[in-house]
Amino acid sequence: MARQSFPVVLSAPSGTGKTTLAHLLVDSVANLEISVSHTTRPRRGNERDHVDYHFISDDEFDAMIQRKAFLEWAPVHSHRYGSSAEWTQGKLDEKKDVIFDIDVQGGLQIKKRFPQSVLIFILPPSLEELKNRLLTRGTEQPGKIESRIEAARQEIETGLATYDYVINNEKLDRALFDLASIIRTNRLMGFDREKIRRKLLGE
Repeated sequence: MARQSFPVVLSAPSGTGKTTLAHLLVDSVANLEISVSHTTRPRRGNERDHVDYHFISDDEFDAMIQRKAFLEWAPVHSHRYGSSAEWTQGKLDEKKDVIFDIDVQGGLQIKKRFPQSVLIFILPPSLEELKNRLLTRGTEQPGKIESRIEAARQEIETGLATYDYVINNEKLDRALFDLASIIRTNRLMGFDREKIRRKLLGE
């Protein structure tokens, strides 16, 4: 039975675990692919080019904007991030669902382009726990932690007000189960009922 493929957007404050959840989802749910964002920020730790991100220069990013190569793009914490429009459309045409690990600005842009998109906001157990995760991760300078927490407050406000679903990542396995359930439910809702009616009942 044919169904309409759709983008799945995961957004969350930095340090909430959305990237981990995105990769676990791809491993556990069939016919789902993850979009690799383009970014102007430098690599962190063991990040790999074309796997974790497409790391590009500001000039390259500007050129992609000019030729309308991005499905969405946004400035985030002094750097820019964007998703490939051509790659995304190709995957949707192949009837694959595409998962995006992006911020709320990008998520709302994708929803405008593809109304069938499913927007899922992931909450940390608490802001105190989020702060502890950021400190433990060790990728942020101590002076920037508070600005990350303030940004998290704003993202949570937007996510609660505009996203289709909100889940809590207090326990990773439970959050993964909830995410997979949302995707499977939306797949069932996306079947073309008129085609099914014609096939089973005729004109």
